[in-house]
Amino acid sequence: MKLKLLLLTILLLPCMLIAQPETPIEEWTGKTILLVGAHPDDDTMSHGTLSMLNENGNDVYILLLTTGNVGTADPDMTRHQLAKIRRQEQLDAMTELGLPTENYINLGYNDGMVEFADREEVVKRIVYHIRDLKPDVMFSFDPGWGYQTWHKADHRASAYLAADAARAAEWHLIFPGQIIQDGLEAHSINEYVFYDSVDEAVNYRVDISDYAERKWNAATKYISQFNREAFNDYKGPNPEDYTNAEEYVERMRMRVYERGAVDGVPHESFRYYRGIPDGMGTQSSHY
Repeated sequence: MKLKLLLLTILLLPCMLIAQPETPIEEWTGKTILLVGAHPDDDTMSHGTLSMLNENGNDVYILLLTTGNVGTADPDMTRHQLAKIRRQEQLDAMTELGLPTENYINLGYNDGMVEFADREEVVKRIVYHIRDLKPDVMFSFDPGWGYQTWHKADHRASAYLAADAARAAEWHLIFPGQIIQDGLEAHSINEYVFYDSVDEAVNYRVDISDYAERKWNAATKYISQFNREAFNDYKGPNPEDYTNAEEYVERMRMRVYERGAVDGVPHESFRYYRGIPDGMGTQSSHY
């Protein structure tokens, strides 16, 4: 019996190995990276890593599903005004990180309502950009490791829509008009970097100490949502417009340098997966 168990373990061992990139993420170059998120600011969980990847010669694109046009307590704010503010905040943050602002894509859905949008249409639009950009790697909210991960509404929807789109993009008979009419091709993504993962699912951490100041500066740009005072009464894009300016800037510093730090060194944590989209709910490689 012991011998049988040993042989079974040996046979299963390759499937049990936790996926790791063949080349460390810190050494990636020449790749196309597509981050899919729900709102302007969702990419902040990956900002240090994205800035590093861009500097190392990778093409980084950020695709967000909503305009972020709802998240405020300011009674005088309109959706149209807030959408414009959140777009500018996103572009300003990308500039701080060194990311090309022309690589920003927003699908324009209403904040808080993605779960109620036409799911097929959302997936189709994400698939279009996957087939157009041909990313080697997708960053997205973690859909779950062996189970579904609970995220708040738009984040939850974004996790599963991104996963569904990655799978649909590789089959030429799904949304064939993109291939026949638009001249695109089916495309397979075989590497995934999931953010906002539960602790036990994290299998890769990136030291972002060389990019922490950029991430800090970028974080201060999201003033309409990260600054408590601006969230309730928006006066403009400058921290100095608010009485809590010093507290706000310091809180953003702590957010970058202390949240997720390892032995005092700022890190970003992810679940890395390599393989076909069907297996992204596991920790092992699926080739």
